Amino acid sequence: MAKNMASRNIAHAAGANPLLIWNRSRAKSEKLLKELGDHKIKIADSPEEVARESDMIFTNLANDAVVKDVFLQFAKALEGSGSSKSKIFVETSTVYPTLAGELDTLISAHHSRLVMAPVFGAPPVADAGKLLVVMAGDYRSKKEVAHVLIPSVGRKVIDLGGNLEKAPTFKLIGNSMILGCIEILAEAFTLGERTGINSSLVQTLVKELLPAPIIVNYGEKILHDAFDGTTGFAIDGGIKDATHVRRLSTEMDCPMPSLDSAHQHLLTARAIHAAKSLRGEDVFATLDWSSLVAGTRVAAGLDPFDSAMHDKVIPED
Repeated sequence: MAKNMASRNIAHAAGANPLLIWNRSRAKSEKLLKELGDHKIKIADSPEEVARESDMIFTNLANDAVVKDVFLQFAKALEGSGSSKSKIFVETSTVYPTLAGELDTLISAHHSRLVMAPVFGAPPVADAGKLLVVMAGDYRSKKEVAHVLIPSVGRKVIDLGGNLEKAPTFKLIGNSMILGCIEILAEAFTLGERTGINSSLVQTLVKELLPAPIIVNYGEKILHDAFDGTTGFAIDGGIKDATHVRRLSTEMDCPMPSLDSAHQHLLTARAIHAAKSLRGEDVFATLDWSSLVAGTRVAAGLDPFDSAMHDKVIPED
């Protein structure tokens, strides 16, 4: 996602200074440099360099632990720089809400401000500049960040006010909706397969009853067993988000049974995939979170990832 957002931002920043980037995998940074050229991209050697050299710093990282580690490095760089220039840090990852306060504490002591700005949308959505951006933080900082993100990578900003925890909370609520929809689709497609109804007909019903693009898209993935996580949303990220939502719902005494089922089916899918990988039978290097259908399929006595193994009814013309 970070690569897609960076590329879109560069495309809308004609004549600007090169974008300073850092990735835990330098090979990924070098690949982007090769694609866009050194007049648009400069590779930093460390997060500290990014913090010292930039006025606005965007982060998009895999999990809470990595985010915290990178911000600790930012804070160390700010402390050692001796600069009194104000900077804005923009955290766009999906994290647990209370982490926002920890990050703010790390950088606010160094004349810097934090904006929490998680985004909705897969990498292709970022490529099209259609991400939905959720923001919380200082009003002036949010305005400056919005000017950078809209319309380069996003189509709209939803402002959650000044409480930094509200943006990551809102992001988890949104992801719970998406994951719940995938779970319902998985159960419906599996029931169709067990009753001998062609999955293409189930997908036709999805398009007629629930024509929202995101639901139709995940229906297509399940229909065609298109579980490649390298082009979608990787299952590890889905499990991480589901775990965050379950923790939050527990703390709030707010049961979410569909999310609990989705979490179990994600774990089942990952376990089956890991076992297949050990046997050299895996088809995908990384699973998409729509592969949670493997959990419902196996529970119903069906093959987890290959629907061609299931009995089907062929619709008449």
